[in-house]
Amino acid sequence: MKIDFPEYASDYSKRLASVSKAFAKQVYDPKGFSSNNQDESEEYGIDPFGELTHASKCFGLKQRFKDRVLIMTSDKCFMNCRHCTRRGLLGKAQVVRTDDELNACVNYVKACPQVRDVLLSGGDILTLSDKEVMRFVDAFAALSQVDIVRVCTRALCTNPGRITDKLAKALARSGKVWVNTQFNCADEVTAEARLAASRLINRGIPVSCQSVLLKGVNDSAPKMIKLLKALSAARIRPYYVFMCDPVAGIERFRVPIEKAREIERRCAESLGGLSMPRFVADIPGAKRKTPI
Repeated sequence: MKIDFPEYASDYSKRLASVSKAFAKQVYDPKGFSSNNQDESEEYGIDPFGELTHASKCFGLKQRFKDRVLIMTSDKCFMNCRHCTRRGLLGKAQVVRTDDELNACVNYVKACPQVRDVLLSGGDILTLSDKEVMRFVDAFAALSQVDIVRVCTRALCTNPGRITDKLAKALARSGKVWVNTQFNCADEVTAEARLAASRLINRGIPVSCQSVLLKGVNDSAPKMIKLLKALSAARIRPYYVFMCDPVAGIERFRVPIEKAREIERRCAESLGGLSMPRFVADIPGAKRKTPI
């Protein structure tokens, strides 16, 4: 199995990596590392959630759960995170680009009245222009059945200057936008990141964080507690801490389940509920995110 996932990072991410070893592990592969290890490839595929097969409901739209759908808005990110779930898919993904493709996705949602939550993902939607971002947001926010339009982006961590006052104002118009982001260590919650978050939050846009438990990055209770405190101080709600997804190429980041449970226990004993996320695994075929 060949996984073509070159190293790529924004200038901001490179600067942060130069001063944070924990962040650098997410930016660069170790010297001599190969993501094509045969043993690992036999156990983990590139598409465990069936995004190229059964979860693909129309061009660029994925549905695994009955009340929400995911729209592939872009095949680019501000950084190719080395633990990325879609590291083997981005070059193969069906990305919604044309009005006809977007209209097909909107019509699919209309035909499924149980769908109330639309995730705008990729790639990273904020690699698009403001106009293109709002084309997606407005198309789904206009549907009365849709309560939540999630802008799924790691820009707050990897390119926080992308979050401008102009963009935040536009995203706030519908009153339906939530921003889901990812921070994995306290070093990432910089002054620039806090400013980006405040631009959204001060416009009434909730910002939630889905962290990933990563070996060598945040796999100890002190490191995780420090991250969760930093997020709370920035008014970013810690939402989930995920075990690594069952995807080929990220074996070196996996944390044993018993260690994850110990970290969760110690965090819960140290933090109040507003700072305490749910520790979960995303298991192919499961009907929910599974508590560890």
